[in-house]
Amino acid sequence: MSTAEPDVSPPRPKQKRRSPDERRAEFIRKAAEFFAEEGFGGGTRELARTLGVTQPLLYRYFPSKDNLIEAVYRTIYLDRWRPEWDDLLRDRTLPIRARLQNFYEAYTDAIFTREWIRIYLFSGLKGVEINRWYVGVVETRILTRIIEEYRHEAGLPPQETPTAAELELAWVLHGGIFYYGVRKYIYGSPVLEQKSRMIANALDVFLEGISRVFGTNVKVRPTAVRRRPDVEQ
Repeated sequence: MSTAEPDVSPPRPKQKRRSPDERRAEFIRKAAEFFAEEGFGGGTRELARTLGVTQPLLYRYFPSKDNLIEAVYRTIYLDRWRPEWDDLLRDRTLPIRARLQNFYEAYTDAIFTREWIRIYLFSGLKGVEINRWYVGVVETRILTRIIEEYRHEAGLPPQETPTAAELELAWVLHGGIFYYGVRKYIYGSPVLEQKSRMIANALDVFLEGISRVFGTNVKVRPTAVRRRPDVEQ
């Protein structure tokens, strides 16, 4: 009668215990995935179940759903802002046309993801603060600076804040570029032009249009646009 052979398989390595910071970061990452797919209608019980934790444990890290949403906003939106973008927009050694081309190419590289755009749109539909917070960031750090730099290059006197007309024109530029990402990553529609070329065309229209509206003479200087094979045509 044979006897069973002893189990000689190696012991399983002990799973490394995650630090509170690591666990918090994981909760934020998974919550962002959840919000991108389901929106903001679900409660914390459903969210905790999706994260694979208990609701009390989730509350230890985020006392409320609003706290978690704010953490997602900071991670997905504010932390993706690159300080060099501020310097790029204000680098007056380059003409504004070149600066805006370089900025919008870098900016869209960072935000044109399914997760980023879906969370932004869901938050707007639901009236969540993320949308209003980020609109403020766009107006302050992008559109106001575009107008400031345009006025400087056009030889116009500086002013404390852009006029309503100037700001609306800047929103037309920004919104048109953003909607390219919506069509591609939300609607799944084929984009009709390579991204760098689309940005270049949008800037031509914006600079020509704002010059005519305000009677200035900032020339549209065509910028060499690199072809990027990783982007759909």
